[in-house]
Amino acid sequence: MKINTSISPTGEVLPADCAPSSTGHVIEALTARRRFTGPFAVQSETPAPRHHPHLVRYPEVEAAFASLIDKAIAAIVEGEPVEDEILGHYVNVASMVRAVSFREGKLLELAVECLSKANPDLIILMNSIKLPLVKAAVEAVTGNDWQHLEGVRLDCEAPAKGSYTPDLVVVNRAKHAAFILDLKRSLASYGDTSRLEELKLKMLASAMILPDWLYKNQKRLMVETVGVAIVDGASRPSNHASGVWALSEIDDLLEIDGAAACMAELRLRFGRRVQQLLEAEARRALGIPETQTVTQVVPAGPSRRFGTLRVVRHVDNCCDGADDLRDNGRPDPEAEEDGAPSWPPQHIRIGFARRLLDA
Repeated sequence: MKINTSISPTGEVLPADCAPSSTGHVIEALTARRRFTGPFAVQSETPAPRHHPHLVRYPEVEAAFASLIDKAIAAIVEGEPVEDEILGHYVNVASMVRAVSFREGKLLELAVECLSKANPDLIILMNSIKLPLVKAAVEAVTGNDWQHLEGVRLDCEAPAKGSYTPDLVVVNRAKHAAFILDLKRSLASYGDTSRLEELKLKMLASAMILPDWLYKNQKRLMVETVGVAIVDGASRPSNHASGVWALSEIDDLLEIDGAAACMAELRLRFGRRVQQLLEAEARRALGIPETQTVTQVVPAGPSRRFGTLRVVRHVDNCCDGADDLRDNGRPDPEAEEDGAPSWPPQHIRIGFARRLLDA
C-alpha cells in the first residue's frame, strides 16, 4: 500500500483568475508607470497574492509578543549559575547562553500558539502531553517502509515503553488533520548525529496512535491525517521528505498568511534583547565599565511558568486575553452529530508533513 502524506485543503482561497502571476504583476506595474507620470501621479502597490484564507500581521500581535519576550528575558536574568572551576568568572555568561537556548524554544512555541488564533479551525495542544510509545508502533516504524503502513491504526492504550512529549499538536478540525510539531531554535547542533533520526522515530511512532489518543482524551476529537514536522527556527534549507521544515514555512502548516513574517520579527527583537544582556554580562566578566546601562523590562507580578497544557478554542481577535477561549460561542463538538464522520475512519494517513498547497 502507498502512504499518502498530503492533505487536501478545504479552506477557500482566491481563484486563479483573481491571483495573477508574478509576470502579470510586472506588466501591470510597467503599464501603470507609463499611464500615470508627473507630479500628480498616484502610485499604488499591488498586494501580495494570498495563499490561505486567514491572515495575521505583526501589529496585531505586537503587544502579545512583547509580553512573551519580556517574560523570556526575565526568566533568563533570574537564572542562578553554579560555580565552575573551568569557566571561572565567565560562568555567568555560559549560564546565560544556555538559558537563552532553552527560553528561545519556549518562546517559539508560545508565539505559534498565539498566531494560530488567527485560524479559528485550529486547536493547539501544548506541552505536558505524553504520547505513549506503543511497542507495536515503534516496531512498525523501525522495521517497515512507510509506504507499507497506510491504514494502520493502533490503540493508544496498548503496551508501551516510555512516552514522547511533543512541543505542539496542531489540530485542524475542519480538515480532520493534525500536525505533531517539534520546534528547534536551530538544527545546527544535531549535525550528522543519530539524535535527529531518534527524534523522528519517536514522532512517527506517536503519530500512529495520535488519532486514537485524541478521540479518547480530547472529547472525541477526530483526525484522519497526521503529519510530523521538525521546525528549524534558524530557517535553514528544509527537507519535507524527511520531515524537516523551516520556520519561514510556518504559514503552510497553520494556513495563515503572514505567520512566518511575524515569527521572523519576533526572533529579531528577541535577539536584540539577548545581545544586550550578553554584552553587559561579558563586560562584567572582563571588568570593563559599562558605557551604557542596559535596562531590563521585567513583567510585574509573579512569573508564569512555561509549559502548561491547554486546549485553545480560537477567537477572531488574536491574543486578546479578555476573550473567553474556552467556549467562543460555538456548539459543543459532542453535539455536532450531523455530518460528522463515523469513528473509527476507514483510513488513517500518517507521515511527514507536506505543504498543504501541494495536495
